[in-house]
Amino acid sequence: MRLEGKVAVITGSAQGVSGRLMGFGGATARLFAKEGATVVVADIDEESGKLTSAQIREAGSEAMFVRLDVTSDVSWAAAIEATIARYSKLDVLVNSAGTVSRAVVEKTTLEMWEEQMAVHSTATFLGTKAAIPEMRRASGGSIINVSSVFGLVGSPSSTAYHAAKGASRIFTKATAVQYAKEGIRVNSIHPGFVTTPMTAPFFSDPELINPRLAAVPLGRLGLADEIAYGILFLASDEASFMTGTHMVIDGGATID
Repeated sequence: MRLEGKVAVITGSAQGVSGRLMGFGGATARLFAKEGATVVVADIDEESGKLTSAQIREAGSEAMFVRLDVTSDVSWAAAIEATIARYSKLDVLVNSAGTVSRAVVEKTTLEMWEEQMAVHSTATFLGTKAAIPEMRRASGGSIINVSSVFGLVGSPSSTAYHAAKGASRIFTKATAVQYAKEGIRVNSIHPGFVTTPMTAPFFSDPELINPRLAAVPLGRLGLADEIAYGILFLASDEASFMTGTHMVIDGGATID
């Protein structure tokens, strides 16, 4: 019960339905609930989000679904308001919503660039900004921003994705410095190659996945649960002396 008594909002967490392949947010929502947290499943996918929250409740934990467009400040205000109205506080925010765009610089359109920035960078800013006043009222909290190893290193493609995830990482550090004295910790987590609903179609092609696996010393893809356990640690009081850091979970792919 590492999160007993804590209320957590997790974005991009609709893909947490039992029996289906889970995303980072969905796996985190299920794990948080098992560890005693009250979970707010926040996502634009209403059908899966409602099912995920219902299954969490059926398993004996407390959860609710809120529809959230992470790129909208109005939607963020409504989601946080709904959380406080029902649970009276907010202790943890996990910014996990994401999409992907794979293109080199010259093939990256302005629309692709802006979409990646909106979902990964702007959304992280809006969520953090909305959560901070409530965490202040709770005398502290933990914010975990799901970035990527591609927020640390380059690759042959995914230009806009790299830039947006890199922005999320640096934003994390700036926010950590600004709010440390108020007991609000802010850290980022950087997954490597992991099987999720978003990556599964890409990783099913041997020509695409084999070169990537060759770069992973552990020799395999990661699991969403393995990322969720890292997020759990950063959310828990076990990480009470950690802020402004980036945690890499990549099977050794970015070993210096």
